[in-house]
Amino acid sequence: MSVELDEIPLAKPVLGPEEEQAVAEVLRSGQLSLGPRVPEFEQAFAERIGAAHASAVSSGTAGLHLALRAAGVREGDEVVTSPFSFVASANAVVFERAQPVFADIDPVTLNLDPQAAAAAVTERTTALLPVHIFGYPADLPVFERMGLPIVEDACEALGAVHADGVAVGARGHSAAFGFYANKQLTTGEGGMVTTGDAATKERIDSERNQGRAPDMGWLDHDRLGFNYRLDDIACAIGLVQLRRLDGMLAGRARVAAAYRGALAGLAAEHGLALPCEDHGGDRRGWFVFVVQLPRGADRDGVIRALRIRGVQSKPYLPAIHLMSYYREAFGHREGEFPVCEGVAARSIALPFFPEMSEGEVERVAAALTEVLQAP
Repeated sequence: MSVELDEIPLAKPVLGPEEEQAVAEVLRSGQLSLGPRVPEFEQAFAERIGAAHASAVSSGTAGLHLALRAAGVREGDEVVTSPFSFVASANAVVFERAQPVFADIDPVTLNLDPQAAAAAVTERTTALLPVHIFGYPADLPVFERMGLPIVEDACEALGAVHADGVAVGARGHSAAFGFYANKQLTTGEGGMVTTGDAATKERIDSERNQGRAPDMGWLDHDRLGFNYRLDDIACAIGLVQLRRLDGMLAGRARVAAAYRGALAGLAAEHGLALPCEDHGGDRRGWFVFVVQLPRGADRDGVIRALRIRGVQSKPYLPAIHLMSYYREAFGHREGEFPVCEGVAARSIALPFFPEMSEGEVERVAAALTEVLQAP
């Protein structure tokens, strides 16, 4: 049987009639922005996470930017962060003319290594920006003991829980979540910042709306701001998705477990590295299923061979410090962060979405096995 190239996509959002109805209700209301769905979504999201406050924004990147500003990051400051992340986490630092100072990652969790981060702190360090990579909780208790402001990149970690039982995003720091189409919850684009501080929420709410304070009209603004608002249509979708979140998270966990079983042989016999298991009470909020190919495998060749077999995959993630902009702007080079570079060179994301069937998982595993065992 021939297999179509796009038969098993890399990701597929879970959307249905409830989302359509929610959008239709907003359209009928005529209030598409700055309407009632925004605070409703914020309150519901904060309650779900266990955070005191939440601010809806236009993207996870916008949330990181506003959270860093609220943490006091300014031109010339340094922010210690991970080089193994989507580029947005570092870009948000550069937006404020500050410098992202990278530190290497833990080879198991792939999160920012606390010891490496501590060694990177200088007198110019204003904040720490740990990333909960691929939904696995970063070691926040250790970072908290460093005594610096923390902004969490939780864009991939909705549903993750720390070992002490606190949900990622509910420790009181500013934490940015993303709602892009491949995330655990999607509004198409969009994001949310959770925080334990009322003044931080007030500032973020103002700066996302061009610097307008809640009690001011549109003719006056008392600070510099941005157009980082999230509209009511997106928030209406988010409210529906939030009600269905438990089922979607369970679906992702089911698919991840199926992958573990289907790829166990490749892991044991050929050196394929699977995502780390939950450990010590930390629980992952499944976002993507990323494997590290056996050492010496031609990653790009594997991706091409999988595509021929009708399986989409992609490199995930490139090392930020080796991207063209960061090389040119900050002088980065190969060899600075060997763990990150080794992981980035071997990692690919496999198809992963809540409604993926066991048959589809088996087909992906069979295709990957065939490719890796080919002479």
